[in-house]
Amino acid sequence: MTPLDSLLYYKNYLRAGFVSIDPHNGYIKAYVGGPNFRHFKYDHVTQGRRQVGSTIKPFLYTLAMQEGYAPCHKVPNVPSTFILNDTTWTPKNSGPTTHDGQMVTLKWGLANSVNYISAWLIKQFNPVSVIDVMRKMGITSRIAAVPSIFLGTSDISLYEMTSAYSTFSNKGVHAKPIFVTRIEDKNGTVLTRFTSTKNEAISEQTAYLMAALLQCVVKEGSGGRVRWIYELYNEIGGKTGTTQNQSDGWFMGITPNLVSGVWVGGEDRSIHFKGIGLGQGANMALPIWAIYMRKVYADSTLTVTTDDKFEEPLNFSVELDCGKYEDNHTNQEDFNNDFF
Repeated sequence: MTPLDSLLYYKNYLRAGFVSIDPHNGYIKAYVGGPNFRHFKYDHVTQGRRQVGSTIKPFLYTLAMQEGYAPCHKVPNVPSTFILNDTTWTPKNSGPTTHDGQMVTLKWGLANSVNYISAWLIKQFNPVSVIDVMRKMGITSRIAAVPSIFLGTSDISLYEMTSAYSTFSNKGVHAKPIFVTRIEDKNGTVLTRFTSTKNEAISEQTAYLMAALLQCVVKEGSGGRVRWIYELYNEIGGKTGTTQNQSDGWFMGITPNLVSGVWVGGEDRSIHFKGIGLGQGANMALPIWAIYMRKVYADSTLTVTTDDKFEEPLNFSVELDCGKYEDNHTNQEDFNNDFF
């Protein structure tokens, strides 16, 4: 074999990163930086930064929920055009949807990861406001304040993304992940202890609404394989992510007491799948998360069970069953007036 043969051989390996966090105290429960440290000495959890694709969209929806929108609020599923200096840009969906040109709920828009809906939302706010939310939730990587932010064009580490998603499971409080809880001497005497730094990033109601929206991704959207292939029917929220040319596949999964993230891709971005069927996050990354969670649920010594529930805030009154509005409201104006 020549050196080139060796390089080509190793380039064929898909790389992966995985991290799992207790959202309440920030304790890291599982951490896999790559497929095999002997041959791949690179950490894809904290060192690696790749485009995050649609896993960034929940932060935009978080801003919307925080500013008074509701999951059942309807918006037009049509293209939006942005004027950038002397040019225009009209983002497209990854393919046709079942409701093109119709009024659809935000709940449906996130569940199906529809770019038209995210483009509409970014026009209601602005990229800087989205970045501000992300900073409060633990994202520290550089993010360009441009309209394309909702497509996940920025490079962010898996560590940061999983840390941020843990806010949804902790009632809006972000707990900074920690690796070491205490240091002992050889006799077992505790020399020092460490606790997570916490801050209230978003409101408890916003966190609960986002947990509900992310559960819809699994129940009826792009993360449906969690249920119909891996048969996990408990309260699980998630978000898939796929980047340009199918170079990166992501899956972020949340449960009430455990939040985990997966990234899969080639060593170089030029390494990618030819089509979205194989290269999407639901196919590349979701299975890793689902197999891990099945093993977690099968271990009775752990405190994470299928009976865990997202706790509803006190005096919560937002309707999450959008079907009721389809039945009772005859026009869009009446529908929206329920929330504003």
